[in-house]
Amino acid sequence: MLPIPRADLKPNTADFERLPLVKPTGFREYDARWLFPEEINLMGLNAVGLGIATLFAERGVPKRIVVGHDFRSYSGSVKQALITGLLAGGCEVHDIGLALSPMAYFAQFALDVEGVAMVTASHNDNGWTGIKMGLARPLTFGPDEMSQLKRIVLEGKFQTRVGGRYIFVPDMAERYAAALLEGRKPLKRRLKVICACGNGTAGAFAPKVLEAAGCEVVPLDVALDYTFPRYNPNPEDMKMLHAIADAVKQHKADVGLGFDGDGDRCGVVDNEGDEIFADKVGVMLARDISALHKNAKFVVDVKSTGLFITDPVLVANGATTTYWKTGHSYIKRFSHETKALVGFEKSGHFFFNPPLGRGYDDGLVAALAVCDMLDRNPGKTLADLKNALPKTWQSPTMSPHCADEVKYGVVDKIIEHYKLLAAKGATIAGQKIRELITVNGVRVVLADGTWGLVRASSNKPELVVVVESPTSEASMKAIFADLDRELARHPEIGAYNQKIAV
Repeated sequence: MLPIPRADLKPNTADFERLPLVKPTGFREYDARWLFPEEINLMGLNAVGLGIATLFAERGVPKRIVVGHDFRSYSGSVKQALITGLLAGGCEVHDIGLALSPMAYFAQFALDVEGVAMVTASHNDNGWTGIKMGLARPLTFGPDEMSQLKRIVLEGKFQTRVGGRYIFVPDMAERYAAALLEGRKPLKRRLKVICACGNGTAGAFAPKVLEAAGCEVVPLDVALDYTFPRYNPNPEDMKMLHAIADAVKQHKADVGLGFDGDGDRCGVVDNEGDEIFADKVGVMLARDISALHKNAKFVVDVKSTGLFITDPVLVANGATTTYWKTGHSYIKRFSHETKALVGFEKSGHFFFNPPLGRGYDDGLVAALAVCDMLDRNPGKTLADLKNALPKTWQSPTMSPHCADEVKYGVVDKIIEHYKLLAAKGATIAGQKIRELITVNGVRVVLADGTWGLVRASSNKPELVVVVESPTSEASMKAIFADLDRELARHPEIGAYNQKIAV
C-alpha cells in the first residue's frame, strides 16, 4: 500500500524519491493543478490515480476511464504515473495518447466509458500540471467529488484491486475529427480564418478540422512547442489576442480564432482586428441560435456581460438567461441540469447541449459555430455582427496574485465590505448600489447597470476582476478604481497579470 502522501517533501532528497508528495492546495474546486515537481511528484500522482479508482469504487461507478495528456514536456510521464495508480485500483484504462480535453470527453461517448482523467494544465504557465476528471459524461467533477478525492488521497484511504487493464486507443483523434464534421453542410462562404494555437496541443488538430469544414486556414503558432515561445496559449491573454489581431489585418482574414492549451476554449478576433471578449461572442451566438430555436434557454457565468438579459434581439426571440457560478464544471453541470441549449462562460468555455453538441466544452465546436453564424449572414462581416450589439465598455479579465491558502478568506472580506456599503446606502463612483450578486464572489451592480466583479480563481493562486459599463468608459474605469482601492487594502493581494489604466 502507498504511504500517506506528505506536503513537505523537497526535490533532490531521498524522501522525495521514495514517498508521495501531494500539496493539498492542488485539489481545486472542480479540477486539480499543481506545480510539478515542487507540489506533486510521480509517486504523488500514483496516489492520485489510486485515489480516483477508490472514489469510483465508493460511488459505485464502473472503474472504466479514458486518459489523455496535453503537449508539455512532462505531461506524458505525469500521465503514466497517474495510470499506474489507476491500474493499482483495478481500473480499465483507455489511453488515447496526445489529446485535447474535449477529445477525451468525446472518447467517453465513443468508447462508452464512464470516467475521464485528462492530464492538462490548460492555459497555466509551464511548470504547472493538472487533471480534469469526470465520472458521469458529459460532466466533470464538482466540489463534492473533489472534496471526496482530496480526503481519500491525503488520508491514504486507498483501495487496491486486482483486475486493472490497460488499453491503448490509437485512432481517437481521427474519430473525434470525423464526429465534429459529421452531418455538416459545406460552408457557402469561403472564410479566411486565422487559426492560432500558441504552440499548444490544439496546433495538432484545429487547422485540419477547420480546413475540412471548408475554411481557408492561415496557421499562426501551430507548431507544437511546449516552451510556448511567443505567448501562453490562453485566449483571454491580450498578448495572444493582439498577435491574432495583427495576423487578421495582415492577411485580410474574415475571423481570427485562438485556442487555449488543451483546446476546450476559443477566442475570437473580428475582421477589423478587434478582439471580441468571449461573453460578447456568446451574445452574438445566442442571437444566431435563438433565431433558429425559439424560447431558447441559456446559462452564463457571473463574469459575463449584462447584455444576455437586456439585449433587445434576445428578448424579441424569447430567449431567457440565468447567471451562475463561474467555472467550467459549474456552468457545464447547471446547463445540463436545466436543459439549457448553451452555457457560456466569459473565459471562453462554451457548452452546446443536444441537438447542438454533447454538453461538454469544446473550442472547435465553438469555432465552427462562429463560422456557421457568418455563413448564415452572407452579407455581413463579423465586425458588422459585433457592432449590431448594444454598446458596452468592458475590461479584460484581470488577475491579481493571491495565495491559494488565503484567497477565499480575502474575497469573503471584500464581500462583507460591499454588503456594508450597500446597507448604508453609500455610493460608488457617484452611484448607489442597485444589486449585489454573491453566488460566486461579489458582483457589484450600480444604478445605471455598471458592474464590477471580484472572485477567487478556481484554478490558480489569484483573484479575478472584471468590470463593465453600458453607459461610458469613464463609468467602467470608475468602478474599477473603487474595486482596486478596496483590493489594495489587503496585503495578501499582489500584482495584476494585466490591468486597465484609470
